[in-house]
Formats: sequence, C-alpha cells, structure tokens
Amino acid sequence: MTDTEPHVALVGLMGAGKTTVGRRAAKLLGRPFVDADEAFIPRFGRTVAETFAADGEPGFRDQEATLLVEVLAVTTPLVLATGGGVVTRDANRTRLAAADVLVVYLHADPAFLASRTQAKADRFLLAGDDPAAVLSRLYAERDAWYRLVADEVLEVGSFHEWGSQPKRAMAERVAQVVRERIA
Repeated sequence: MTDTEPHVALVGLMGAGKTTVGRRAAKLLGRPFVDADEAFIPRFGRTVAETFAADGEPGFRDQEATLLVEVLAVTTPLVLATGGGVVTRDANRTRLAAADVLVVYLHADPAFLASRTQAKADRFLLAGDDPAAVLSRLYAERDAWYRLVADEVLEVGSFHEWGSQPKRAMAERVAQVVRERIA
C-alpha cells in the first residue's frame, strides 16, 4: 500500500452498518479504521449527543466538519465510518468528493433500517419518535447528497437477502471496490 491510495469513507443513514462494515473492510485492506462518532469524543471532550444538547445541531456540524478535515488530512490511507449527517454541509460534500477519497454509500430503505435499528445512546435522533418516520425524513433530506459524493453504492438490503453474514459480504465488496480502483 502506498500513501497515494485514497481514503475510504462510508456514508449512509444510521443503522446501515457503516461502523461494522468499515471495521471489517479496514481489516481486509490492512488499513487503520476511524469511526467519526468514536473519534469525536477524544477530539472534542464530549459525545455527539452531549454536543447536540450543549451547542445544537449547528455547533455539532461545525465540529463534525473540523473532524472530517483532520481525519482525511492523515497521509496513511484509512477507512472512515462517517456520521450519518456529514453530507448536510457543502464543505463536507466537497471534501468527500475529492480525488483522495473513495466514498461508498451504504444505501438502505428507511423501513428496512427502522426494522433493524435499535435504540442506542448514539442514536439520540430516534429517541421519543417513530424511528421509521425519522429515518424516512432523514432519507428524503440526504439520499441525493449521499449519491452525489458516492463512488459506489451498495444496496444493504440485497446483502441481507443473500446470506447469513451480510456485513462481512459488504466489507468484502468494499475491499474489492478499493482494490479495483487502485489497480
């Protein structure tokens, strides 16, 4: 591997599998893995939920943009699981669309995600609301942006239909896409 190879960024709605698939793809590619939500805590000293509560969404999005720039400035090619809303900012979309980043959109229907998405502290946007309605709204807002920055779109639902280890299969496909692009 050389430092001229692109970073890999996984984008998509919460519950699409960005963290699990990213971690596995990084291992297959022999690259470091960064989960944006996990990296947020040591960089800014609080969780995404705490930042939303203290600074609102605009304050969080400012910090998310800073983190994206910092992570993608690393010279060693890595695999990044982005936050689901990273595409809401023009500057983030521009950075993700740069030549040194290969973006894979883990696309999934909101109803499919709602059936699989569990309540977790890092999924606070779903708290107290109908997950299907929230995911449908987020999908309507973000799908076009995900597609705009994506070099490859993986249909998450299809992988779940094909076999008993869908996230492993998705990670293998991500690794294959990367190898094909750098060959």
